[in-house]
Amino acid sequence: MSETTQAREKITQMAKSMFDRGLTHGSTGNVSMRLSDGSLLVTPTGSSMGFLDPGRISHLSEDGTLLSGDKPTKEMPLHSAFYQTRAATGAVVHLHSCHSVALSLLPGIDPDNVLPPLTAYGIMQLGKVKLLPFFVPGDPEMGNAVRGLAGTRSAVLLANHGPVVAGKDLEAAVFAMEELEANARLAVLLHRLPVASLTPDQISRVIDRFDVDWT
Repeated sequence: MSETTQAREKITQMAKSMFDRGLTHGSTGNVSMRLSDGSLLVTPTGSSMGFLDPGRISHLSEDGTLLSGDKPTKEMPLHSAFYQTRAATGAVVHLHSCHSVALSLLPGIDPDNVLPPLTAYGIMQLGKVKLLPFFVPGDPEMGNAVRGLAGTRSAVLLANHGPVVAGKDLEAAVFAMEELEANARLAVLLHRLPVASLTPDQISRVIDRFDVDWT
């Protein structure tokens, strides 16, 4: 089985897993994965992540030319920006997951780091998560906003829209996305309650122990 065929099957399996667990719904969300030759596999526009046909997943050359499959997601500017600014990126996941979207709507959240320091794993897997402003879906300016971060963030939250996470491979990106949604759920449930967040010393110990980029 070729690398491209195996990758298409993996995207289909991981996307269905997220769909089946309610992390995405309808035809929302998109996934991309970089192959060893620099080309990309991307879920098609208007497709449901729960019912992907592996053979119809878009295959794009490094310069964005469609090589095979259906037309790619309109959110390609988001995906491309991460690949262009973070050399280690092997996959990107974008969802409209409920609690992450809810978090983006709450008053008083820190736009430089939307996730309060509630768990060590949120810090380990995500670093700081930047809140980006609202853009009309598909707007190329979303990609420019990510490029403006100069590769300093592996995860962002689009206001009134949803999270985007880059990882070294597809599994890492999906697991980090799941961690983001879990921490967003905690943050929403505990909003304005007196909680025992991690202290600055505890955060520093996690950052040092796991070599987290905390810029």
